[in-house]
Amino acid sequence: MPRLIFKCPYIKGGTSAACAHLENYVQYMATRNGVERIDPGRDGWQATKRQKEMIKQILRDFPLSRGIFEYEDYLVTPTRSNASEFITRALEDNYDRIAKMDNYLNYIATRPRAQRIGSHGLFTGAEDSLVLAQIAEVVAMHPGNVWLPIISLRREDAARLGYDKADEWKALLSKYAMDMAEAMKIPWEDFRWYAAFHDEAHHPHVHMVCFSADPSKGFLTKQGIAQIKSGLAKEIFRQDLTELYQKQTQRRNELNTDAQAALRGVIEEMQSGNIQNAHIEEWLQYLADRLRFLSGKKQYGYLKAPLKAVVDEIVDELAKDPRVASAYNLWYELREDVLRTYKDDLPERLPLSEQKEFKRLKNLVIEEAVKLGQRQQVFHPDDIQDDDPAEQAEAASSFAGEQAKQTKGHSPDESNAGQGFAQYALGKKYRDGQGVERNIQKAVELFTLAAKQGNSFAAFALGKMFLSNDASLPRDEAAALNWITYASERGNQFAQCYLGKLLLKGADGIPQDTNAALRWLCASVDQGNVYAEYALAMAYLKGKIVPKDALKALELLRHASSQDNQFAQYQLGKMMLQGEEAPKDVATAVHWLTVSAMHGNQYAQYTLGKLYLLGKDVEKDKDSAAKWFQMAADQGNEYAQYFLKHMDDPVGQSTAAAVITLLHSLANIFREQSQFPTSGIVVAVDRKLLRKIKAKKIAQGHKADDHEPKIGLQ
Repeated sequence: MPRLIFKCPYIKGGTSAACAHLENYVQYMATRNGVERIDPGRDGWQATKRQKEMIKQILRDFPLSRGIFEYEDYLVTPTRSNASEFITRALEDNYDRIAKMDNYLNYIATRPRAQRIGSHGLFTGAEDSLVLAQIAEVVAMHPGNVWLPIISLRREDAARLGYDKADEWKALLSKYAMDMAEAMKIPWEDFRWYAAFHDEAHHPHVHMVCFSADPSKGFLTKQGIAQIKSGLAKEIFRQDLTELYQKQTQRRNELNTDAQAALRGVIEEMQSGNIQNAHIEEWLQYLADRLRFLSGKKQYGYLKAPLKAVVDEIVDELAKDPRVASAYNLWYELREDVLRTYKDDLPERLPLSEQKEFKRLKNLVIEEAVKLGQRQQVFHPDDIQDDDPAEQAEAASSFAGEQAKQTKGHSPDESNAGQGFAQYALGKKYRDGQGVERNIQKAVELFTLAAKQGNSFAAFALGKMFLSNDASLPRDEAAALNWITYASERGNQFAQCYLGKLLLKGADGIPQDTNAALRWLCASVDQGNVYAEYALAMAYLKGKIVPKDALKALELLRHASSQDNQFAQYQLGKMMLQGEEAPKDVATAVHWLTVSAMHGNQYAQYTLGKLYLLGKDVEKDKDSAAKWFQMAADQGNEYAQYFLKHMDDPVGQSTAAAVITLLHSLANIFREQSQFPTSGIVVAVDRKLLRKIKAKKIAQGHKADDHEPKIGLQ
């Protein structure tokens, strides 16, 4: 496998670069041609004692030297030649710590085997000749950071790819300089770089000096180093990578086949009962139970940490299956093939639950748990209901009683301004268009007259009209609040209930006022209003606006249920069937659900149908289930309509079936991850990249329109 080694130490300007305790390194490097000269006939002999001691000291002082090619060669074959190559290279890599910058620049330009251009081997992107002494002085006096990249190849790779000559390296680095500047966070116009090619026997390499003309600019992170190394590797090994990508395409196709076969095997075995994973089923059921009572979005990112941990546990348990593990391992090997080109250390493999390419699986787990809960759920998922305002209106009108009958047989023109109830009744006729042509303005006029005479029902009706969004009457929240409050203050229990709910929720443009809401609801309850009892009970049961008080809610629901409030009867039956906020009592729960259903409550009807269909807490009875479903369906209940058509379908999906569905989903994800182009490499170039390429060409001396066809309009 071709590989590139890239190191990038730096020197901070303005400080001494010499280290006294490493003086022997400098002495060795300066005298190596004499003292440590290796006889050509003894290159293959075992390394000398002095070389071994020097290597130990280098590894102790510079442990990162273990990662260079020369040390790998020395470990395999510890000869004098390989020892000498390693010692020389290690000293070069760490010269920033043992020498001054100007000496370093002079060294990389003039040392033995530096390929010279004129009197030295230094080059840059410009064609002008370089004066070594001047450049060395500029670098030595630079007060900012100076980076010293070293790029190394194996001899066989350098020769095969043409990077065994200074000209090739100059062309490559001139082309890549803008990318290096970007990685070093140096503006292109301030970026300065110089390099020299050292044609070593085993590992030819390039030394560079990079800095910013503006000392305040430039910094290089680990990510930046990885970015430079990756880009250089792709440029140098372009041909090799093309072949590698073609091989990867073939391997991806094999992965697709193998993974699908493996996952199909898992699914088939689970469907046949040969594989059971009680752990997944247990966690999936737990998740379904928790999500059933969770409000808000049911997606992984919105869950709290404990439920996220449950989802992760399910995903990682799926990954333990040998077939899934094998497919995941093959998928990972594909990723690592390319990473090995420019990374010395591959990143640690992540568990399936932490792999972002498979994060969709987490939401699929949640979706399956939600479906599992819905199929097992007895109650209607949308059973949040409120008392019907129209029903209150009818009850309110009945309070008018005998007074309203005074208007019977009267024409509108015969109304008497002093007869408040008559005006109220006539106002209703104009509002609803009963017996007369509908006239909202006339209704408002009559309601206003009646209200000013103290008729609380007229004031209540007038307030609701100002909130009705009727096209014939401008909406007026302030006027509405005034009239409904007026009616409430005169003891109208229905107005008190309505006002209490408005203030409790802060609905219809009315500001929320919890204390006032509770006061008005309690006043309505004191007058025996079962709708206020139900509203107050639900507020205490939910505990969102007022402190949760299940016992208080239960007391209010029981009283409202005894007064034939179908909504209270349904909620009371639900509480006693769930056994969470009240002691579980199936018989009493079924009683109240049945009473509510007989009063026409579609949710109670649906719940009874589901109970008898599932045989949950009651004896299974499809005929009874069909009867209750039909009653709910007749009221437009879509869930009841669905179950009527699927009475004979399996219901209450098992957790094992949910696990099978998850495995199908995982197979689909592997299938998607394995779909790559089958011919060559697909390269997409966007406008931003085109601008970047053009800027790079201009920086290299090309005109802006070089190599671009001219397009003319006829």
